[in-house]
Amino acid sequence: MIRLLLLALLLAGSASAQTPRIVGGPGPGCIAGAVELPGEGPGYRTIRRTRSWFWGHPDTIGAIQLLARRGQAAGLAELYVNDIGKPQGGPFPGIHASHMTGLDADIWLDLQPKPPSTPVQRDTVEVESLVRPDGRGVEPRLWTRQHAELIRLAAGLPGVDRVLVNAAIKQELCRTVPTSGQGDRTWLRLVRPWYGHAAHMHLHFRCPTNQPECHDQAPPPPGDGCDASLAWWFEQLDAPKMASKPPPPIKLPAACAGILGRG
Repeated sequence: MIRLLLLALLLAGSASAQTPRIVGGPGPGCIAGAVELPGEGPGYRTIRRTRSWFWGHPDTIGAIQLLARRGQAAGLAELYVNDIGKPQGGPFPGIHASHMTGLDADIWLDLQPKPPSTPVQRDTVEVESLVRPDGRGVEPRLWTRQHAELIRLAAGLPGVDRVLVNAAIKQELCRTVPTSGQGDRTWLRLVRPWYGHAAHMHLHFRCPTNQPECHDQAPPPPGDGCDASLAWWFEQLDAPKMASKPPPPIKLPAACAGILGRG
């Protein structure tokens, strides 16, 4: 058993030998001392490994593994995980404006039973959207109470700051989570609507302790978020489409030069 534990520590990646240090956030930033999420474990499998990165702060990696175990204990299917961060953080390929400080992770909302698969097979996994094409509600043939349970478990993870989902998913939670009796809606405060996120949820974690160079965003406002702030997202569906603008250049904190230079 001791040999197995030592081997697991060695396989965690060379970056884990460093003391974790997060600079910046919640957007531009970097991280030293990140660790890599193993390719699979109890309750989860990683996907799209040739086009994703799986490095994060040790607390983030531990929270993902905890979510997978809690999901397994609740009878949920194995989770698909991808897009955490690069070994030293920094800009992430694709559309991500976050995932730079080791405090973000994408968990896919696919709760279908998953047959055995190889990493090569999982490299091309595509997950069906839970949101109707018009964006105004969830797909009733796909949405289940288990999806609400998974999001609730995510919102209850230690250190979680926000769980980002599509506005239609947030709306469905507002509509169906009980408001009386033994129902608990307090966790809905951390579930926030955001663009896209129709097939996955984005977990963002608060800065861990002893990270003076890490910056948190303002906490979500009080309440369950099932108010005018949610209605705004659906009003935008009727608003005239604006021409898209290229994103502004990413300006990293000066201290990231030394961290990213080690990669």
